[in-house]
Amino acid sequence: MNFNCSSPSLLHRRGFVKSIAGTALAAALLATSGAFAADPIKIGLVTALSGQSARAGEALTRGATIAIEEINAKGGVLGRPLELVRRDDESNPAKGLLAARELIQREKVAALIGGLDTPVAMAIVPFVNNAKVPFVDPWAAGTNITHNGAADNYVFRVSAMDQDVDKAILQYAVKKYGTKKPGLILVNNPWGESNEHGLKAALKAANIEPAGVEKFQDNDVDVVPQLSRLKAAGADALFLVGNVGPSSQVVKSLDRMGWAPPIVSHWGPAGGRFTELAGPNAKNVIFVQTYSFFGDLSPVGKKVMAALQAKYPDIKGPADITPAVGVANAYDTVLLIAAAIQKAGKVDPTAIRDGFYAVDQVDGLIKTYNKPFTKERHDALTENDYIWTRFEDNHIMPVASK
Repeated sequence: MNFNCSSPSLLHRRGFVKSIAGTALAAALLATSGAFAADPIKIGLVTALSGQSARAGEALTRGATIAIEEINAKGGVLGRPLELVRRDDESNPAKGLLAARELIQREKVAALIGGLDTPVAMAIVPFVNNAKVPFVDPWAAGTNITHNGAADNYVFRVSAMDQDVDKAILQYAVKKYGTKKPGLILVNNPWGESNEHGLKAALKAANIEPAGVEKFQDNDVDVVPQLSRLKAAGADALFLVGNVGPSSQVVKSLDRMGWAPPIVSHWGPAGGRFTELAGPNAKNVIFVQTYSFFGDLSPVGKKVMAALQAKYPDIKGPADITPAVGVANAYDTVLLIAAAIQKAGKVDPTAIRDGFYAVDQVDGLIKTYNKPFTKERHDALTENDYIWTRFEDNHIMPVASK
């Protein structure tokens, strides 16, 4: 019998055995790696990945990523893995709209997450409602983002909303500082306008007259004139609305004036390098958040904390998750999107939108969501879901509310 290794029949048999072994190995690897044969369901993310708010964009990315990996490890949604596709909006409304168009029209995302800045979100809202693709905002708080007047509304939010935040700002200032005549210092853009309306309504309901309302531009480096007018009018506290850069200029302008009134702020300062830009008195700004990793964590909180530490070497403890609101809101957003897709039973944008109304219970970081959305209510959070924080060094820390 010829045992020559060059025998075609033997080589054929060996090749067949090797092929079988390779197939078995591939199947084993597929099973152990949790890989999927089906195409992924793409989730788009439009946020600031560069510039002053890049830290917030990274927090949104991390929260969404942890949720997606958790969901995929359990088999995905409808037997398909989720995949995150990101685009940088540079905090620019025009670039945000272009990014949303690309993700929806070219990448064919099933749902869109985004809107770190209210002006960016407001630029995207008409487009997604026309395209009929669900858009869930995990950050921007402008009331009109979800209350947009569309007859067929595809916009949802898992974040704070201005009109609720404004009530909370007033309640905190009165309780903590005995505020009787606050001065409003607001960024001059749609977000500032949204809060001007909300704060005035909250003040009127409480029968409190503001010392005045002053505006500043995103690129202002001196806000002393506006602050001087509020001081002269007798302001005993400042209600601040602005993102990282302009909010830091308010603090530095107060330093130059030698004036140190209590400052109760929306959450704009949390979005980036506030302590670096504002200087040592950044710690004087008290601002709202929706979540903190400090304290006695829920089982979901412990699970996410462990996942963050395992995946990101820079996270040693809760102080390193900054801003925590970005991680928490994005994590919960992805869970709710996945639940809506599951309820829809198919990857169809309109069915997914209707799936949000059918979501019953989802155990999130911020809270357990019980029927969070209806056709009339597209905001999953309320004013009862807020906490108060401040910067200590470069970390966002909770403060006592009483």
